[in-house]
Amino acid sequence: MASRRLILALLLPVPALEPALGPALAQPLSVPATPPLALPPMPVIRLAPGMAELPQGAWRITFAADQDALDAEQRAALGRLGAALHASTTGRILLNSEASRGEDVSTHRRTSLARARAVKAALVAGGLQETRVDIRALGRTEQARDVVDVLSPTSPR
Repeated sequence: MASRRLILALLLPVPALEPALGPALAQPLSVPATPPLALPPMPVIRLAPGMAELPQGAWRITFAADQDALDAEQRAALGRLGAALHASTTGRILLNSEASRGEDVSTHRRTSLARARAVKAALVAGGLQETRVDIRALGRTEQARDVVDVLSPTSPR
């Protein structure tokens, strides 16, 4: 019985739209413009000596050529930065680490990795989740710098 009704419904002509609805449907739909997503402002952190704020939510820690560890002031400042990044951002934090010290590629890479791990530990001690921090140990680059750059999710990679 139900299949008979379905067949009849398919065979019957479809009534035309009511004239009152015709012109309304012919007009294009207007969709309100949505503003672009506003990213939260990056936190302002009191930095320690050897640290600098870069544009667009990034920070740079400069090391002496023979140094792999952070001093107490830098660890404290990175702890504050870790807490602020935890509270104000989502997404991944990238640490780009460079080193100019050493004779071979392996030494450069190990030095830059040790520096990046020290910075990551300080950020995590401040409250940032360890799983949100990625390390890129670049070793020696063309610029031959001794730095670790902390790139927030809002900074260009």
